[in-house]
Amino acid sequence: EIGKDVFLNKAVCSTCHTLADAGSNGLLGPNLNEVRPDKMRVMNAVTNGIGVMPAYEGELTLGEIEAVAHYVSTSVAN
Repeated sequence: EIGKDVFLNKAVCSTCHTLADAGSNGLLGPNLNEVRPDKMRVMNAVTNGIGVMPAYEGELTLGEIEAVAHYVSTSVAN
């Protein structure tokens, strides 16, 4: 639940990314349902940024980064 909250409210990933479990339909970033990133890929992208996506290191705690990475990776694994 922490990861979903970070995705929807704290980092607002839902603005740019589509993720069915979150009910988001962002068009700027990759569709996470199609990319199906694993936890480490999400952690790297969130921590360091990638392309136009900003780095969240320093804005999110390590626990929040781990939680959102776990949430995204398990949401797309099914």
